[in-house]
Amino acid sequence: MMDIVMITEDPDVIAQYTNLHSGVYVISVQEYLQNFWSALEGARELYSSICQARQEKESEVTEREFADHLPAEVLEAGIKSGRYIQGTLNVNKHRAQTEASVRIEGLSNKNTVELTSEVLVYGNKSRNRAVHGDMVVVELLPKSEWRGKVSALTKGQLEEKNAQDIQSKPMPTGNVVGILQRNWRDYVVTFPTQESTQSQSRNSQRILTVPWDYRIPKIRINTQQAEALQDHRVVVRIDSWENTSLYPNGHNVRVLGRAGDLETEIQTILIENSINVPPFSDAQLKEMPMNSPEKPWKVDPSEVIERRDLRESHLVFSIDPVDCEDVDDALSVRSLAGGKVVELGVHIADVTHFVSEGSLTDLEARARATTYYLADRRYDMLPANLSADLCSLLGGVDRYAMSVLWQLDAHTLAVNNVWYGRTIIRSSYQLHYELAQALLSGEHAEVPELTNFSPSETDSKLAQLTQALEILTHVARHLRVQRDRGGALELEGVEVRAQLDNEKNITALVPRQPLEIHETVAECMIYANHWVARKIQETFPHQALLRHHPLPRQEFFTLLVDSAKSRGFTIDTGSNKALADSLDRAVDPQDPLLNRVLRMMATQAMSQALYFSTGAISEDQYYHYGLALDRYTHFTSPIRRYADIMVHRLLTAAIGVEKGQSPAKALATNKELDELAHHINKKNRAAQRVQKASTELFQCLYFKERDPHTGQYCVADAVIYAIRDNGVLAFVPLYGMKGPVYMKSREGRVLSAGQDGPCEWQSGSIRCYSDRIVTTSLIGTTTFTLFSHITVRICVHSSWCHADSVNLELVSNRPHQGVTPHQTPSHDRSQLVQEVVRLAEEATQQAQVKAGWQHKLSKEEQEFCQTKSPNLYLLLEEIRELSLMGLEYATKA
Repeated sequence: MMDIVMITEDPDVIAQYTNLHSGVYVISVQEYLQNFWSALEGARELYSSICQARQEKESEVTEREFADHLPAEVLEAGIKSGRYIQGTLNVNKHRAQTEASVRIEGLSNKNTVELTSEVLVYGNKSRNRAVHGDMVVVELLPKSEWRGKVSALTKGQLEEKNAQDIQSKPMPTGNVVGILQRNWRDYVVTFPTQESTQSQSRNSQRILTVPWDYRIPKIRINTQQAEALQDHRVVVRIDSWENTSLYPNGHNVRVLGRAGDLETEIQTILIENSINVPPFSDAQLKEMPMNSPEKPWKVDPSEVIERRDLRESHLVFSIDPVDCEDVDDALSVRSLAGGKVVELGVHIADVTHFVSEGSLTDLEARARATTYYLADRRYDMLPANLSADLCSLLGGVDRYAMSVLWQLDAHTLAVNNVWYGRTIIRSSYQLHYELAQALLSGEHAEVPELTNFSPSETDSKLAQLTQALEILTHVARHLRVQRDRGGALELEGVEVRAQLDNEKNITALVPRQPLEIHETVAECMIYANHWVARKIQETFPHQALLRHHPLPRQEFFTLLVDSAKSRGFTIDTGSNKALADSLDRAVDPQDPLLNRVLRMMATQAMSQALYFSTGAISEDQYYHYGLALDRYTHFTSPIRRYADIMVHRLLTAAIGVEKGQSPAKALATNKELDELAHHINKKNRAAQRVQKASTELFQCLYFKERDPHTGQYCVADAVIYAIRDNGVLAFVPLYGMKGPVYMKSREGRVLSAGQDGPCEWQSGSIRCYSDRIVTTSLIGTTTFTLFSHITVRICVHSSWCHADSVNLELVSNRPHQGVTPHQTPSHDRSQLVQEVVRLAEEATQQAQVKAGWQHKLSKEEQEFCQTKSPNLYLLLEEIRELSLMGLEYATKA
């Protein structure tokens, strides 16, 4: 006879039936989990969290902490009438307890003309249980109750606003009255130490955990592991937030590791940005064609018939960073018609030949949307046998490509004809930037592909290659001049190259030195992207994937304009052309950094370039502000960007339409394409945040191991670029970092400079002006002006529950005369991050020996680590200019 288990939450039923029938067990859910699933600790904790939420909801508490949310129908009616405003809640991470704002969406209130793009939500009560990222509904307060944002620097993220903080001009202010959509995700929290939880009830096992993200409120967890998890990073999910509770309730999902451990912090960064990149599955890898010494991949004869074969007719070559494996693009140039015509060719890896739409590999690439670069690893969008082999346009091997060929008038470089199509190419030379530049400059250079030829053959082929590079550079200069005339911007940003080892791990990230060949290649890629955008938009006017750079809001330029004015420069922001010209004129011969800082400020004022479907916005919004192009897309990097894969499919369909063929598969509708564009934009922003956060992590790890008072690399020159009420914002060019420099302490003391420049804390006062800040104390008056150079000390502020942060402390009001970037030993540059990881590994090993056990990779470590001992590539001192992350339109658009 089979036993039967009946589950109920009714205690009367359990008491009545539990002993009446043999073989029938009537028990509670809690007993069922304990007796039948004792190993599922997470399930029991989830059950406890749900029970707690139910108890709070059913409790007879008369005093509510928050107001009830209005019913959905009331919210909808209020939004339509204009009484309420909907938007996404954005919490200020520097003042998370007090300051949040709602970006307005769908504003329809004709009486709220004075509203800007956001509404201030002041205080937790006004937030009414909304969490950062939620779609909320706000009701405006009377104008007499409007407030301004605090303009003072915040000393530590957890510091609350005090009465002395100076506010900006009052802005629309409101309260959250409802939540349209919760955007809860997985959160990384830290369990507090035993000392810090003495005020909490350990017996009840209800623990207030502190999220890694300052913008998220504390989350109450029910757990039996409170003691074991103290000082650990744990992934949790929010279950509920009743209006009788100050904090939301949640449950434990999994443990990442001890706070402060390198691997734990890397995993935290990934999870906090909702990035899930597990190893490619066997099923996905089985979709890939084989290419091995035993079974080498070969060009399919049917493809030779279908494609244009350029292997014998065109001199094709690639120009990439040293040791690059994932070669997306190659170039060709040749003279035709007796020198009257120049043919320019851009050849891009034909990824869509190997990645079929709807395949497992395609679905995974779509989900990732991009390749993710972190400080100590990267996560490819495509499996390595595609990204580094079959799709990579390596030298001397046959490869499939998508090509664009222009026939240009040799004198005017006007376009006579353009051809798009699938090709077969064989790259003759796999050049790196420095080698190509050396050939252009007439310097002696060894080309590896020519080592086995006779001297005469080598000279002939070298002359042919050099001539091709010269023609290519001539064409690129012309293209750049055309865009400059249209108003193309040159903003502050640095392109870096990744060095890979034999196992395809990145070992170095090195900033490119400014070479003309960089701009030559970039112009050719921009040109190809522009023409492909024209082609797919003209063929599919309502369902093409393009990329635009919206015009920036003029109010965002205020800081740039006022700052430049203080130094006698006029910045015209009326158009991209006017802005570019005025930035070119804003040069101080005595201080080259001034123009760099101004371009940084201009970059900060820019909108972000975004993908969109052509059917989703009007044609006048297609314009790319930074590149000064009417239409633009991404076509040239399908190995690392899913948007390019979509564009390749659209281009293939457009070519077919031109030939009178119907698309093999139905194209994505405008709605589907618009949703995909939003997904890719979201993932791109996450990739930028991850790269920035991992850079900051290694900055902290590097400086944390050094005494800021004795370490020569902990003191550096900085440039003031913004004035605040209690200090300044400064840029450290040596390390490419920005940060606040406080000049007034919590106790009211101020920093004043002595006769020789060194600064010290004194009793005194501080006065703030638009272009300077003045401190007065017993030792005198010190003035700090915009763009002046100061000396700062770099130290690390450690936090047990949040990410560590780098602090800048004022040392002197004079420029630093110590080690400069050019004087920094190259050995130290190449070993910087490796040293950080070595120290971390040694500390881990010592802890393991002391504990008497050998470390084994956890499931989570296996999931997130590429290798057991990852090779690191973030060379901190060589990315000193990388102060603005994710601004790809500054260089690549």
